[in-house]
Amino acid sequence: MKDEEFFFEKVYSIVRLIPEGRVTSYGAIAKHLGAVRSARMVGWAMNASHNDESVPAHRVVNRNGLLTGKHHFRGTKLMQQLLENEGIEIEENQIKNLEKYFWDPKFELPTI
Repeated sequence: MKDEEFFFEKVYSIVRLIPEGRVTSYGAIAKHLGAVRSARMVGWAMNASHNDESVPAHRVVNRNGLLTGKHHFRGTKLMQQLLENEGIEIEENQIKNLEKYFWDPKFELPTI
């Protein structure tokens, strides 16, 4: 397995643990993996995950709660609809009250 594939699988294992109704950020995942400057690589992993329904990629947003990955979902508002179906409030492509919904693997998971 290539290093990139191994990294992607580590990302997916974290994303699968995000509870329904909660979100995290690309950067929070990268930090938890000990790859602080790899938020963009986490984004690439999310882009590559769309054929795997076991990875709830819609629960990963940018550090400000923007739905930056929305254009990788089928349909123009699918990411937003999935989040709203879980009770998350969104306004103008951004999660309202991000701190209410934010799930930080740093505090929720053991250190890797």
